Amino acid sequence: MTLPLLGVALTHKDIAPLRDWIFDAGRAIEIQDFVMPEVIAGDTAPLIAACRAALDGHQGPLGLHGPFFGLDLSNPDRDIRAVIRTRLMQGLDVAQALGADQMVVHSPFTYWHVLNYANYSTLRETLFEAAADCLAPVLERAADTGCTLVLENIDDTDPRDRVDLVARIGHPALRVSIDTGHAQLAHGRYGAPPVVDFIDAAAGYLAHVHVQDADGYADRHWAPGEGNVPWAPVFAALAASDPAPRLLLEVRNRLERLPACVAALEARGFAR
Repeated sequence: MTLPLLGVALTHKDIAPLRDWIFDAGRAIEIQDFVMPEVIAGDTAPLIAACRAALDGHQGPLGLHGPFFGLDLSNPDRDIRAVIRTRLMQGLDVAQALGADQMVVHSPFTYWHVLNYANYSTLRETLFEAAADCLAPVLERAADTGCTLVLENIDDTDPRDRVDLVARIGHPALRVSIDTGHAQLAHGRYGAPPVVDFIDAAAGYLAHVHVQDADGYADRHWAPGEGNVPWAPVFAALAASDPAPRLLLEVRNRLERLPACVAALEARGFAR
């Protein structure tokens, strides 16, 4: 299969310098202005208006990174899960206002969980039940608004956990996301499987990818080629993914380098 165009995950203020490169090709955009608690819980109307102005004329796919700080989908406390639902619903309000059809949410699974599944026989099932309960009304709302939630690996070391949760819930508005740098960190620090195995494990469920490089030590969000992610097999695995996922470059600094970065990837036949 042919890889889709590489899009960009960024805040609305970072769109202008890259506008022609993004807009002329119809690249996907993921808006990342609404991840902080004080933003999503406050008056979002002015920021939504600023984002809509920055996006004016954009014809490519549009997504939103949903709120995530402190929002553990598998929190065992029902009252806390109610707050988490509220924040995710507020994220969907923003997604609807912007016309976004994907919203990124963070995985609840950690390395500690993997190390202790055998020690606590009900741990995995408890995590699944809590996450499913937390997401149930959010997914119904997402479906009603034409938005798909994509579950991103954060501290995950077993690539199957998120996929199994998505399969267990079985809702069409819930799919899997992979962050290549997070997977590389987990591989380097915790002995998790390589990035390509995260991609392979998500077969049939993968809808979204954060493309970023890292050194296997920390969450760098470097441009591809600056770390040690093995991009040739990674892009080959993504090209074989069916259906094709949305690909978003998620680079932390010096975004003005992205056109040259993508040109270099194109020259190697990895991306476009």
